Amino acid sequence: MRETRDWRMDQGHSSLRALTAMRSTVRFSSPSLALNVRFRRVCALGLAAMIGSAAAPALAAPPCLGPASNVWMYINVDGVRNGKGQVTTTVYADNPDRFLIKNGSLYVVRTPTVAGATRFCVFLPQTGVYALAVYHDEDMSGTINRSGVLGIPTEGFGFSNNPPTIASLPTFRSVRISIPRTNLATTIHLKYPE
Repeated sequence: MRETRDWRMDQGHSSLRALTAMRSTVRFSSPSLALNVRFRRVCALGLAAMIGSAAAPALAAPPCLGPASNVWMYINVDGVRNGKGQVTTTVYADNPDRFLIKNGSLYVVRTPTVAGATRFCVFLPQTGVYALAVYHDEDMSGTINRSGVLGIPTEGFGFSNNPPTIASLPTFRSVRISIPRTNLATTIHLKYPE
């Protein structure tokens, strides 16, 4: 934001310098003609400033994971117990019928694990409501490891909004996260089975 403001200010100063230089080299035969030309130059400068502010460059996208778009968010996954493997994040659309089912996600992104907290950026298709599911793929198998008849995860996992997941999977309503604009951040706490 500051760079854009500085760019506009620099443009204004260079236009002002150009106007001053022109004024010093042009001589007018009558005062009314000089006034008319000055008025036009001031109007042109104002118009150029308005066009320059409307054409200001958009916020540049950082290096994020997933299909590139104009919307992204930063994710901080904390409680990562070691630096083995990768952190896998699954992005779901705002549709409870597709949440946590095979091939129900929009896409899956993976990033190397950093013990303690793993931070990364994810592109989202557009502003709106999403659900995020995260797990620590310690053995890099590409799937979350489960054990027993109930299929309880044996690797760390978490969801957007950090809902309680002690006895069962969270409800879709509890993990929905609204993304009204780009460049936001969220923290997801990993839980490991004991």
